[in-house]
Amino acid sequence: MMDHGGRVEEEEEGMLTCFVFEETGGKNEGITSHQERREICLNGCGRPTNVCLCSELPSEPLLTSTQILILHHPHELRHKLATVPVLSKCLRNCQTIVGRRLRLGSSPLLDSLYRASVDNPSRPRRAIYLFPGTDSSPSVELNDWVSLNSSKEDGISDLVLIVFDGTWKHAKEMVSASLPFLSMFATQVSLNYDTGVEGGTIFDSDLVLRKEPFHGCMSTMEAVARSLRVLEPRGVEIEQRLISVLRAMVKFQAGYLKPLKPRPKLAKKGKEVDKNKHL
Repeated sequence: MMDHGGRVEEEEEGMLTCFVFEETGGKNEGITSHQERREICLNGCGRPTNVCLCSELPSEPLLTSTQILILHHPHELRHKLATVPVLSKCLRNCQTIVGRRLRLGSSPLLDSLYRASVDNPSRPRRAIYLFPGTDSSPSVELNDWVSLNSSKEDGISDLVLIVFDGTWKHAKEMVSASLPFLSMFATQVSLNYDTGVEGGTIFDSDLVLRKEPFHGCMSTMEAVARSLRVLEPRGVEIEQRLISVLRAMVKFQAGYLKPLKPRPKLAKKGKEVDKNKHL
């Protein structure tokens, strides 16, 4: 969220305004060749070789009964700190769709859920989408949703977890645009969050890559890991494995990020005049 999880950059993409990313060393270390800066681990993680994660990835993608489908915003394709490419190499049942909304024709899997819901509206829902709730679109806390559905005779097998990957602004737009389609067959769920508490940064957490808008928001990779902990029989083990990869990724990136000096706030002319009057 998102990564839901969501992410902002100054309320939109403020995570990027807080940090400077340097692919090579400092400015005084000289200019490296384009080939050296762009050398990629092609047969493994797909990341630059100086931040290769191959040694941290599972030897085989982790198998889950939950199918994960991620709507990946096009802008995230060029983002160096995106966790979706790494996550897709860690999980076997993980599908990524690049786009701005989900609709009929986006995915054969979702199309089948949509048609099944149209044919039989009373059929138990087998899809959930992860996004913090609002007054107009409330969400169910994931643990509560699992407790309610696991008590039913047929349990929660063959579940589909839908996640939106983009900045906080983009994620809200993606969910809103997808809602006419999603609302037919999927239930909105969320992890614990608090909009009244400021989110963390890479400098106060070993799991945060970009500044989060409020407490409870997290990268897509962490959000999926936390969700699978609740949804999967081996959830704790799967979560720990994914979090260890994310922690290694954050550790690598921390060496290339520098906090920017905050911009000084300019006093308004009116306030300055009032101040002078009292002198």
